[in-house]
Amino acid sequence: MSLTRRGLLLGISGLLAGCAGSGPNHAANYAALSDERFPLPAMPLARIKPELRRREVAYETQYDPGTIVIDTPGRRLYYVLGEGRAMRYGIGVGREGYALAGSAYVGRKAQWPSWTPTGDMIRRDPRNLRYAGGVSGGPHNPLGARAVYLYRNGNDTMFRIHGTNQPQTIGQAVSSGCVRMLNHDVIDLYERVTVGGRVVVLQA
Repeated sequence: MSLTRRGLLLGISGLLAGCAGSGPNHAANYAALSDERFPLPAMPLARIKPELRRREVAYETQYDPGTIVIDTPGRRLYYVLGEGRAMRYGIGVGREGYALAGSAYVGRKAQWPSWTPTGDMIRRDPRNLRYAGGVSGGPHNPLGARAVYLYRNGNDTMFRIHGTNQPQTIGQAVSSGCVRMLNHDVIDLYERVTVGGRVVVLQA
C-alpha cells in the first residue's frame, strides 16, 4: 500500500472515530450514583429506548435560556441552553384530560421529596387512601429522586416534574398529570433549573 493511500485511510479512520466519539456518553449519564441519600444503581441502557435517553440537541426556539419546554404529544422535555441548543429528556406525561397546559414557573425544588395524594387522586383510585398521611422520600416514593414544583400567580398548580420508581412508564401517557422522568434525568435537570424559571407546556 502506498504511503499516500495509507495516510488517506488513516485520516478517514480518524474522522470516523471523532464522529463516533462526539455523541453523548449514555453509560456515564446513567451510571450508578452512590453519593445520593438513597444510592441509585446504574440504569441498564437496554431498558431505555435510544430516543428517550438524555442528550444535547439542536433546538431553535424563541424561549430564553433556562426555560423548560414540555412537549406533551412528543413525550419530550427540553431545557433551553441557548444558541440553538437544548438538553432533551424522554418523559412520561398525564393521561388524556390530566395534563397541564400553558405557562407556569418553578416555585420550588426538592430532593427525595415526600408525596401525599390529592383528593382527586384518591377519588379516582381509592387505593391511594392508604397514602393519605403522606409517603416519605425514598426509593418507594412515586416522586422519585427529585421534584420540581410548578406554580402560577404564587399558587401551587399541584403539577410537578419528578422522578419515578416506574421507569418503564417513560414515553407513555399514564400519570395523573405530572411529568415523569428517569431518576438520573431528573437529577440532571434539577441541577440546571432555578426557582422562578419559566416552564412552557405544549399540547397537541
